[in-house]
Amino acid sequence: MAKRNYNSNGQAKPELEKVPFTKERFKEALALFSYIKPYRFKFFLSMLFIGLSAMSTMVFPFLLGKMIDAAGAETTKVKASLPMSEGFLSAQLNQFEWTLNTIIVLLFVQLSVQMFFSFMRIYLLTDVGERSLAAIRKDLYKNLIAQPMQFFSEHRVGELSSRLSADLSQIQDAISFTLAEFLRGIFTLVIGLISIFWISNELAFVMLSVVPLVAIIAVVFGMRIRKMSRKAQDQLADSSTIVQETLQGISVVKAFSAELYELNRYSKNIKSVVDIAIKNGRYRGAFVSLMIFSVFGAIAFVMWYGSTMIQIGKISAGDLTMFVIFSAFVGGTFAGFADMFSTLQKTIGATQRVRELLKQTPEKLAFKTLQTTKNFQGAIRFEQIEFSYPSRPEVQVLNAFSLKVSAGTQVAIVGPSGAGKSTIAAMLLRFYEPNKGTIYLDDTASHSIPLSEWRSQMAYVPQDVILFGGTILENIAYGLEQIDEAAVIAAAKKANAHDFISKFPEGYQTMVGERGIKLSGGQRQRVAIARAILKNPRILILDEATSSLDSESEQLVQEALDNLMQNRTSFVIAHRLSTIKNAQQIVVIEKGAVKETGTHEQLMSNTTGLYKRLVELQFENVGLYSK
Repeated sequence: MAKRNYNSNGQAKPELEKVPFTKERFKEALALFSYIKPYRFKFFLSMLFIGLSAMSTMVFPFLLGKMIDAAGAETTKVKASLPMSEGFLSAQLNQFEWTLNTIIVLLFVQLSVQMFFSFMRIYLLTDVGERSLAAIRKDLYKNLIAQPMQFFSEHRVGELSSRLSADLSQIQDAISFTLAEFLRGIFTLVIGLISIFWISNELAFVMLSVVPLVAIIAVVFGMRIRKMSRKAQDQLADSSTIVQETLQGISVVKAFSAELYELNRYSKNIKSVVDIAIKNGRYRGAFVSLMIFSVFGAIAFVMWYGSTMIQIGKISAGDLTMFVIFSAFVGGTFAGFADMFSTLQKTIGATQRVRELLKQTPEKLAFKTLQTTKNFQGAIRFEQIEFSYPSRPEVQVLNAFSLKVSAGTQVAIVGPSGAGKSTIAAMLLRFYEPNKGTIYLDDTASHSIPLSEWRSQMAYVPQDVILFGGTILENIAYGLEQIDEAAVIAAAKKANAHDFISKFPEGYQTMVGERGIKLSGGQRQRVAIARAILKNPRILILDEATSSLDSESEQLVQEALDNLMQNRTSFVIAHRLSTIKNAQQIVVIEKGAVKETGTHEQLMSNTTGLYKRLVELQFENVGLYSK
């Protein structure tokens, strides 16, 4: 999972965990590169341009060196001071006359060619990276939303969102940028090393004895500074958390006269931030000072040694210039490999986490327009259902639960808390499958009906209605490929929602806000009921649909529910027993099994029954109880 990291304001931002290289993790990372396969031509072409870009870049210091040599005379030939100069290429270069005018033209030709190569490598890799990452995102999202409810009970939403954002962004950077820079660095390193040995073996060995030392200093200090910076940011974030918690709970702080306590807590945290920041400043100061001394000292030493070689005629001034620039390329590449290695570790960690999600077994859903193969009537039968949640296998929630409901019947499910009422709704929707027993729809076993087709026969109106951040029209028509506005309005009228929707300035185009925050509880419920009416299901599941509403809203919602329940099998789960008196069948459950069943009058006539006791407990103090 992503580690915490924060910016200078203490705001959270993702920092991915680095994992060590292993053969298995590397294979997991390579598996995601299968998404590049459809774009392999562009990918390999980009690799070619990376190589050409690196080669063209390395021509620049060569031409600068020739320009310096040419400045001392009208024409200057390439110095042939190395064994490699006996080759065909060196022989040709020796015969070429290098004038200042010729070199400046060649420089601009080289820059133009390099510009084209750089553009092509960036463009092609970006194209491949974006397209392949889009495919990964789609497959990952598809697999996520197809996971069973058990999966979401075991994973936090923030963690899953991080994998869709931070992890995939890390992979995208690796494909579009890090991979290109790594390969370009390899090319640059190889060409640079060849070039400095081509210029002078002696000077090359001198340089290589110094550069690794500078690179090691940079890596060691860099790791330590990053670690200290992260620690300081974590402490700063903790102080921001203290401020946030204190201000959000300011009434409690004042009620307990805890201002001094909170001030001391905040001051202690801020002191830790200052201490860590000062310690980090010492490391940064030592690092910068040492790097300045090392880098400029190394340059000075190489220049001094090279100057002595010029004096005795081993190399020219232009050759020394070439050598210094090539050495800078080599040293910079060495230093860059440390950051690239760190990024690669993060990428492997990200690909491992993404692959874990992609390998999760999803529900068997139909990701296409459903073609219902059978005209179901809506009769439901539970036969000896036994069930316990995967997270609590030792707790038996449903115990030999059996129930038969005819098509079009309104059934109320009641019972004490923890009896298994909401679990029955979850079983009806097949959020979970029973450990034992079978659920039938019109005498067809649930496992014989595709999951998407099964759920297409049902509509669900929960207590806490979830609306999506679009318009009212889009929320009522949720799940439909094409929106029929007239049908939406008709459904809203049946749900007693049309009047309040019409009063909004934008009507059905009104934005509901995140989770429907711009609407009241009763309005959200009626929008959800309109959504269920528009779906026109065979089976309706109402889970505490009116329990959190005021009396006026409850009356409007109850009327809408009565319209919704007409001519369809309805399961009403309720704690407020006054709302289910008119149900055609009331099922009382206790400890996951059916305790009683009948109408309100029949159950009330049983003086020792559980239903009568629940009614008495709920209404005896408000004068609503009636024999």
